[in-house]
Amino acid sequence: MGKRKKSKGGGGPPKDGWLVTFSDLVTLLLTFFVLLLSMSSLDNSVVKDVVSVFTQSTGFLGASSNVKIEDRFKLLRDILQKPWEILDKQQRIIDLLFPDEVLPPEITKSTLQRNLEILKRPEGVALVLHDGILFRPGAYQLLPGAKALLRQIAILISIWPAPVNIAGYTDNLKSRKMDNYTLSSLRALAVLEFLREQHIAPERFSVSAYGPNFPIADNKTPEGRKRNRRVEILLKINGYHYL
Repeated sequence: MGKRKKSKGGGGPPKDGWLVTFSDLVTLLLTFFVLLLSMSSLDNSVVKDVVSVFTQSTGFLGASSNVKIEDRFKLLRDILQKPWEILDKQQRIIDLLFPDEVLPPEITKSTLQRNLEILKRPEGVALVLHDGILFRPGAYQLLPGAKALLRQIAILISIWPAPVNIAGYTDNLKSRKMDNYTLSSLRALAVLEFLREQHIAPERFSVSAYGPNFPIADNKTPEGRKRNRRVEILLKINGYHYL
């Protein structure tokens, strides 16, 4: 008798089994390239919206700063967290916060010196900006140069570890347009809204308006009244109370 032929459906893997794996791989690659193609055709505005939502939800500015800028603000943050030293380091703080290359054309270094103070407060350190560089007389719309300065402060706030308060103040002279409390509140809110536009989480801020209360200079002189018309950006320090 002759030998039986082996059944074609016998044991062992089929000779063409590799085709299944290969076809799966080809399908995955095809899906991947279709996905890449669809991403490359996305509208730029859609991408920007996604990035904007992400930066707002994290509470930080976009990563557009280079290493030099980051180092500058980290050093500034470390200095300001020691309020007992700021009297000796005010010029250093101003130079770090507003180097020449970031100053707008309408604000010189001398103008900045006359309109910026750094003061110790019980809760931390206050950056005091006088209305000479923020607003026109009696107005509450930010000047273009003020926005350039506030952008630098916003970068510092974005890496600051504690809450921030924005407070508005006026001198004691009465205005025909509005009372001093309303003016101080509108000015503080103008600064707050601009900082919020820099993608800093809104819950980090509080706002105050004191009108002519708590002057830092004598309202009997023009120079004193000029100092009292101000917005203070208070950088609070966690667990610290200065006396």
